[in-house]
Amino acid sequence: MTSSKTHEAGDAIYIEARRLMVEEIRAMAEETVGYGAGPISERVLAAMAAVPRHRFVPDEERYAAYDNHPLPIGYGQTISQPYIVALMTDLLRLNKDDTVLEVGTGCGYQTAILSELAGEVYSIEIVEPLARHAAGLLRELGYANVEVKAGDGHAGWIEHAPYDGIIVTAAPDQVPQALIDQLKPGGRLAIPVGEGWFAQELILITKDKDGISHSKNILPVRFVPLTGGD
Repeated sequence: MTSSKTHEAGDAIYIEARRLMVEEIRAMAEETVGYGAGPISERVLAAMAAVPRHRFVPDEERYAAYDNHPLPIGYGQTISQPYIVALMTDLLRLNKDDTVLEVGTGCGYQTAILSELAGEVYSIEIVEPLARHAAGLLRELGYANVEVKAGDGHAGWIEHAPYDGIIVTAAPDQVPQALIDQLKPGGRLAIPVGEGWFAQELILITKDKDGISHSKNILPVRFVPLTGGD
């Protein structure tokens, strides 16, 4: 799936900024190979180059839209660092026919990246105004294979399970069992886990053909907490 394709002419000024962002992601991936991560696939990098990140940040942050760091998007939430977006997306190893669950829509940027790579994307956001805004923006930009709803992502989205890939963009204290249950055999789940801001680890969970899950630590990260789950 591709987006509203090349987007409006006024966005052309950002093309070089996106190219430089992608090159920085590529270089950073090479530096983190020893930490359990690896090179980012060219397919993921192409998606990062295609999605207009400046459309997903507040107007006052557009000057920094392609800098390699998180930015505030309101309601105490952030748009993740581009390298982390690329890394987590790459960990899923998505194919064009895959069905993906995203927990934590936020502004919709990660959702758009997933839309470029997968067949169907289902995304849950607990902050209702963010869910509404992201859904509207994704429609405006032409990401037609995406469905967004407001809700608590701890429970997943059972109606569309099982999923080839699941990505969680906020950190719970532990991996919600519902997400593991909704992962297909052969599926992959990328999730930051840990208490507070300074003790989080990005974890990759894979499920083998017998339905047994396996966990691998990738690298230390810092995400906003995953709320809900009561």
